[in-house]
Amino acid sequence: MKKGGDDRNMNGKSALGAILVIIGGLIVLDFIGISLGSIIGFLFPFILIGLGILGWVNNSKIVGAVLTVVGVIMLFGKFAGFFMLLLAIGMIVWGISLFRNKRVF
Repeated sequence: MKKGGDDRNMNGKSALGAILVIIGGLIVLDFIGISLGSIIGFLFPFILIGLGILGWVNNSKIVGAVLTVVGVIMLFGKFAGFFMLLLAIGMIVWGISLFRNKRVF
C-alpha cells in the first residue's frame, strides 16, 4: 500500500469518509431548507445494493450479502404498488383471453 493516498481501492476508512461526507451534506442541505428526504428514501435501497456489491467484491462476503439482501427487500417494498399494478393488468389480460377462447364442448 502506498502512502499519500495513492491507493485507488475503496477501503474501510475511505468508505466511512464518503458516508460521513454524504450524511453531513444532507444535514447542511436540510438546515438551509432543501429537503431531499423523498429522493434519498427512493435511492437508499440502490445505495445499499451498491455498497453490498462493493463489499462482496472486496472480499467481505457476509456484509456484502446482508447489505444486498436488505437493499433488495427495501426495493421490493418501494415498488410494491407497481408490482400490484402489473399483476392486475396481467389478470385482466388473462381474463379477456379466457373470454375470447371460450369453447363449447
